[in-house]
Amino acid sequence: MRANAVKREPEIQAFWEQNKIYETLSQNNPGEVFVLHDGPPYANGSLHMGHALNKILKDIINKYQLLQGRKVRYVPGWDCHGLPIELKVLQAMKTKERQALTPLTLRQKARDFALKAMEEQRTGFKRYGIWGDWETPYLTLKPEYEAAQIAVFGKMALKGYIYRGLKSVHWSPSSKTALAEAELEYPEGHTSRSIYVAFPFVKASDKVAQQLAPFAGELGVAIWTTTPWTIPANLAIAVNPHLTYAVVEVANPENTPPYLLVAAELVERLAEKLGKTLTLKVTMKGQDLEQCTYKHPLFDRESPILIGGEYVTTESGTGLVHTAPGHGQEDFIVGQRYGLPVLSPVDEEGNFTAEAGPFAGLNVLNGANEAVIQALGEAKSLLLEEDYVHKYPYDWRTKKPTIFRATEQWFASVEGFREAALKAIEEVEWIPAQGKNRITPMVSDRSDWCISRQRSWGVPIPVFYDEETNEPLLTEETINHIQAIIAEKGSNAWWELSVEELLPESYRNNGKTYRKGMDTMDVWFDSGSSWAAVADQRGELKYPVDMYLEGSDQHRGWFQSSLLTSVAVNGHAPYKTVLTHGFALDEKGYKMSKSLGNVVDPNIIINGGKNQKQDPPYGADVLRLWVSSVDYSSDVMIGSNILKQLADSYRKIRNTARFLLGSLDDFDPTQNAVPYEELPELDRYMLHRISEVFTEVNDAFKTYQFYRFFQTVQNFCVVDLSNFYLDIAKDRLYISAVDAPRRRSCQTVLAIALENLARAIAPVLSHMAEDIWQFLPYKTPYKSVFESGWVNIDPAWENPELATTWDKLRELRDGVNKVMEEARREKMIGASLEAKVLLYVADEAFKQQLTQFNAADSLSTNGVDELRYLFLASQVELVDSLEAVKNAPYTSQSEGLGIGIVKAEGEKCDRCWNYSTHVGTSSDDPTLCERCVAALGGEF
Repeated sequence: MRANAVKREPEIQAFWEQNKIYETLSQNNPGEVFVLHDGPPYANGSLHMGHALNKILKDIINKYQLLQGRKVRYVPGWDCHGLPIELKVLQAMKTKERQALTPLTLRQKARDFALKAMEEQRTGFKRYGIWGDWETPYLTLKPEYEAAQIAVFGKMALKGYIYRGLKSVHWSPSSKTALAEAELEYPEGHTSRSIYVAFPFVKASDKVAQQLAPFAGELGVAIWTTTPWTIPANLAIAVNPHLTYAVVEVANPENTPPYLLVAAELVERLAEKLGKTLTLKVTMKGQDLEQCTYKHPLFDRESPILIGGEYVTTESGTGLVHTAPGHGQEDFIVGQRYGLPVLSPVDEEGNFTAEAGPFAGLNVLNGANEAVIQALGEAKSLLLEEDYVHKYPYDWRTKKPTIFRATEQWFASVEGFREAALKAIEEVEWIPAQGKNRITPMVSDRSDWCISRQRSWGVPIPVFYDEETNEPLLTEETINHIQAIIAEKGSNAWWELSVEELLPESYRNNGKTYRKGMDTMDVWFDSGSSWAAVADQRGELKYPVDMYLEGSDQHRGWFQSSLLTSVAVNGHAPYKTVLTHGFALDEKGYKMSKSLGNVVDPNIIINGGKNQKQDPPYGADVLRLWVSSVDYSSDVMIGSNILKQLADSYRKIRNTARFLLGSLDDFDPTQNAVPYEELPELDRYMLHRISEVFTEVNDAFKTYQFYRFFQTVQNFCVVDLSNFYLDIAKDRLYISAVDAPRRRSCQTVLAIALENLARAIAPVLSHMAEDIWQFLPYKTPYKSVFESGWVNIDPAWENPELATTWDKLRELRDGVNKVMEEARREKMIGASLEAKVLLYVADEAFKQQLTQFNAADSLSTNGVDELRYLFLASQVELVDSLEAVKNAPYTSQSEGLGIGIVKAEGEKCDRCWNYSTHVGTSSDDPTLCERCVAALGGEF
């Protein structure tokens, strides 16, 4: 019962490694190649439950495919570049060290850090029992990988999908770099200082001049913003052409304009919010406000009112949107349409530049808001300030807020291949199906992909700039030349070699001088190129691959970056199927965090904690069983109570296998198996159930519904085997003569059940399955359970008609057990063998079947199917009326059925403990019944 998993599981893993089980099967299996392409975990930090859930799901699928006879190619990978590693390295250094740091020194330290983290994670994954090409993983820092990534970039550039431009992008002041959408998170509870501001109206367009004339010099254009620090960069106000706008008079205006221009629909809500009576004076269409002008309240400049897009709504604010092209995506787009300049008076650290005038030097996330709000108040433009709780983007690495900031960056033009990407999504199988509904709008609505980062630890964007014109040099020749250098020397060459060495010869003396760009690529471009660097490059793999499998957050991450690069280069998705899982939560459904103290560590689950009573060692198989037991399509929970329940389920399966092994000690299928046609009905029924159970298990694996596997196997071991078949089988196994047909037929079924159980649990309970196989008491042609193939079901075993009869018998058995239990509780009997069962059945057809079963030794099955063995009673008597049952001390009656329990007749046999009227009449041994005398070779 004690698996001793901490010691035994590593021994089994050593057996797999020594015998090269994975390598042999993955190369020599007869079936076609199956590739589940590994999404690279970040080489940064210890493994957590998310890692365990992800990698074990992959391993379950891979092992099932191996058992199906397919050649599985699983290459584990790691994402090794990027800011998290760079930050870890910098944090570990003293200030003087950081000041003296060169890009090359930083890159070397980052590389060492990533490789160390990768080694630790690899050791952990192998301990989970994960199979794969562990000695030849893919790492995004390897020269061959980087060169393949450069090739993807180059092909996209030559197709016109890569460009450099000034745009308002997500910028992280804490990381000093641009960020992609996939590098953001939106924590709950962010509070912004939102303000309502009135910009002095200056000039009306011809269409509304007459209507607005009465309010000249006294009208304020009301806007609302959650980023007061962007007010200095305001260059326009956007309206919705389809909305109606109104001039309202403000009662008791005090330090604000007496009249405001707002959306008519919002007048009532704004009056309540401002705490003032707003009286409607005149209305006009939004489209007629185009080219009206207003004055900035803090700077000496006049700006236009423009037509915005669908983002201008009446859901919040005033219906007029403050527009700063340098600090917002929609703002930038509208500004480009109207030819506005891009004003972005903020530096890389988030500090105002000299362009911000009196606010220069203030940090936009720390101090600038207060100063701007105060200045607006002094300018009599501030209508209201209030806290506003909403979702706001944070840098997922530093956990600090980001801003929008216009900078020159490199972009992938998603617009250029968006339709092809959407078509590719349609051709992929998404599991669960709603995955398609998640990624489709993300691709449909996404802006161009900002792929440049202002960091040192990454793959360089292979571009040169003309020193005189600043024009980028990016040609097929330069890309191919740099790719060849990186393939040989790695990406450090970009920092080590001179511009002349990096340039192709034809550009070295062409009368121009160049400098190399120092931007690196977004890490999502790194990992998003893995289909090219691994699946398409390693000859033994294939592309597109069969499956990608990651957490649901990767719809905006790796699934999407891989899709976009693959579609841009080759016109199709890199995967045929995408399976997504949720996140691991504690057993109360909360996100795990160190601060809450609710982190469940997979290493402690396997090896136990410092307090082994509180945190016992469960081994990897219990962790794997948890993965199979949950519905991974949504978030999943784990904790000590859940683990205890799973450990109990694990022990029930193990104990069932242990009993089967013990019962087969003297059995050899090649010598002792009983042919199907000679099996008793009970055994043929059991083979039918085995057929049903393992067909269900196969379907669970085939459709990736692993929780069905868990439920089915647990139910089979506990209900079908332990509580039913094995309960009945003990009499046959222990009492019969060694070679008696009734014993050998039972062992035939047990061997089939055990071998198929081992094969069926192998994808999940890999160590237990192998343990079972190694302890089979007879020889098989296979040294490992994984070499034996998938479950072996004979179609001839399916017998629905027989199942109908035995399902009714099992139902009847449950009824008898209930009455038997009552008699035991009241101490009329001890063991069930002390009882005789009285049965009344009104159904004539069923009664005939029962009569046949109850005729001792009448079925040429040596009494296997007798009712007394089914009920574990010494005798069973079929009676003709309910009256005969009612007189029994313990009874149960229902429509058409009566069950009674009375004392068994005769004496107790010393050997089998059955009661018989023949005990004491044998000359060989008067303490034995007729069956036991015969089993021991005596005469009765």
